[in-house]
Amino acid sequence: MKRHVFLSAGLAAALAVSLGFAQTATVPAPSAAVDAVFARWTTSSPGCAAGVSVDGRIVLERGYGMADLERDVANKAETIFEAGSVSKQFTAAAVLLLARDGKLSLDDPVRKYVPELPDYGPGRTITIRHMLTHTSGLRDWGEVAGLAGWPRGRRVHTHAHVLDIVSRQKDVNFTPGTNWSYSNTGYNLAAIIVSRVSGQSFAEFSRDRIFKPLGMTHTSWRDDYTRIVKQRAIAYEPSTDGYREDMPFENVHGNGGLLTTVGDLLRWNENFVSPKIGDTKFVAEQQTPGRFSDGRAHDYALGLYVRTYRGVPEISHSGSTAGYRAFLVRYPAQHVSVAVLCNAASANATQYAHAVADAYLGSALTAPAAAAGGGRGTEPAAVYTPADADLAAYVGRYRSDEAETELVVARDGAELVVKRRPDTVLRMRPVARDVFTVPSLGTVTFHRSGTAVTDLGVKLDRVWDLRFPRVP
Repeated sequence: MKRHVFLSAGLAAALAVSLGFAQTATVPAPSAAVDAVFARWTTSSPGCAAGVSVDGRIVLERGYGMADLERDVANKAETIFEAGSVSKQFTAAAVLLLARDGKLSLDDPVRKYVPELPDYGPGRTITIRHMLTHTSGLRDWGEVAGLAGWPRGRRVHTHAHVLDIVSRQKDVNFTPGTNWSYSNTGYNLAAIIVSRVSGQSFAEFSRDRIFKPLGMTHTSWRDDYTRIVKQRAIAYEPSTDGYREDMPFENVHGNGGLLTTVGDLLRWNENFVSPKIGDTKFVAEQQTPGRFSDGRAHDYALGLYVRTYRGVPEISHSGSTAGYRAFLVRYPAQHVSVAVLCNAASANATQYAHAVADAYLGSALTAPAAAAGGGRGTEPAAVYTPADADLAAYVGRYRSDEAETELVVARDGAELVVKRRPDTVLRMRPVARDVFTVPSLGTVTFHRSGTAVTDLGVKLDRVWDLRFPRVP
């Protein structure tokens, strides 16, 4: 089937050059439209790298801003960034390769390979497929660690920490297969499974079976955060005096931790069109959206979102780790791919990639959705003020073995606070009887037996109702 790519006149000329239709074989300079997307990133700031491929050929690679502010090193096309959760599709591919080898099945119980995972009882078996499609119900280990005051970025977490936290969980967020909740835990366990089944480290298996065959010569895993990686951009976050370093210092990977370039990501994307690893069945399986146990479809395949952008099919994933931001997207109908990698926490890689795609897809796109109008808006929620007797009833100590921490609820005048060792004090804002919102803890709900408060439950985005029983 003939593919149609819609380009501006300037981009069409640039493409003609790159495909050999012009007199010179020189790679064209990026268009003004693409440069404008990244205009805010300068020699005094961190920035991004962007890459575009059309019909399997890389037509644009460019760096913007600085890779290292301390040493005045600029971002270039070949600069290595960390790709955050863009990494998940590579973990899923590694598992699929082992399935293709006949060494496992995606519908195998996870406990077959990871006996550290608790048995959650009849009808609650977690499969590898559940993990790869975020329908496992597994609590996100990073959020559990955060409840104890050790969120990611505060200590050197390893896969041993992941297994330790997983082994202590007494419940899941929901019955596997019945709901969807993004969970890094599943992808860390998937990387561990690849290592245990293949007999190689996950990094070695990925190198031998994925990166080398595809010519991804600048790609590796951050399995040792102390390793020297030449041409790596330092990650930053904005501060009142400019920028400060915001680097990941953990050895957990598989959920994230891919060190790569925009060019290598474009080479990977082309494997979905012309497979060098796997085959057409292999790449089709990775891009097939998952289904819940009742047959309903959702938009997450195996490490990939399958969605629509401005009227055209889009296969993509974003990424965020420490100060790194990333977005990799492919438009199969137009055979166009865009990769954006950034080393600034304030960079919107997804927005930038879509703006670049707009320039290359042109009239294939429908008009952007209109912004929501003003209108009357929503009425402010009523303020809830707990009775003094309720405040007194909540005061006490609550401990969770799953999170390995104790929370102390105490009075501070007419308010409640949560205290956590060694010196954390968090204010509790009441929203309804027995329900509070707490910064860093999420939504806290007190549970009662009769009138007596027996425990408090914590709900975060990726941890649902983790209970802290009251300590007598």
